[in-house]
Amino acid sequence: MRLASVFALLLVLAVQPAFTPAWAGPRFDAIKASGTLRVGLTGDYAPFSKRDPKTGAYEGLDVDLARSLSHSLGLKLEIIPTSWPTLSADLETQKFDLAMGGISVTAAREKIGLFSVPMLSDGKAPIARCDKADRFATLESIDEPDVRVIVNPGGTNEKFARANIRHAQIILHPENVTIFDEIIAGRADVMMTDAIETRLQAKLHPELCAVHPDQPFDHADKAYFLTKDDALKAAVDKWLNGLKASGELTKQIDHWVE
Repeated sequence: MRLASVFALLLVLAVQPAFTPAWAGPRFDAIKASGTLRVGLTGDYAPFSKRDPKTGAYEGLDVDLARSLSHSLGLKLEIIPTSWPTLSADLETQKFDLAMGGISVTAAREKIGLFSVPMLSDGKAPIARCDKADRFATLESIDEPDVRVIVNPGGTNEKFARANIRHAQIILHPENVTIFDEIIAGRADVMMTDAIETRLQAKLHPELCAVHPDQPFDHADKAYFLTKDDALKAAVDKWLNGLKASGELTKQIDHWVE
């Protein structure tokens, strides 16, 4: 676990005492009454959240930020496991109060819950083995019959691939944690995922290169996916805007990515 990241957040919180929001809403009132904030995380999407398969412990950018949010609300934190295919259904059935972990804002998700103000803006970019990366600079060069595009199911990566790939082979790989090993092993050629993830995975795996992550194919906001309650959204937005204004959000992103 990156203790420096946790200590940095605790230092900020030590000089900024927890606030008690004055907003009221049915779900938010129930959350405050329970004393616990339940946060859904997939645990398979670094740098946002990663779950250790042996210990079950979570770490990552949004794990640290979940601790910060719960502290600011004066609540205990409970992390609830979820997955990309079940994320929306889990929120709709109130399995958790909000979801974090690199979630893109989409129209389909907006029908089910609310989104906080954006934490960052990103877009889909390719990542491939460095010896092949130059070939995959454009969607046209990726969408060739001899290309194998690998994707994790149930999220915006699969949606983007199916919307843009007509001739290349799409390979569904159920484990986002091991998906990049498939490219390294030569069982897939390229993946299109969020640029922030391509940067991190290229850093973690010298065999892989992020392809123009500063010029992604599209743009989308990432935000926190909330159960429908305006008071909860107001409280989360206040906390997140405070982190932005203080520069702490940028520091945390840089810590987990650079």
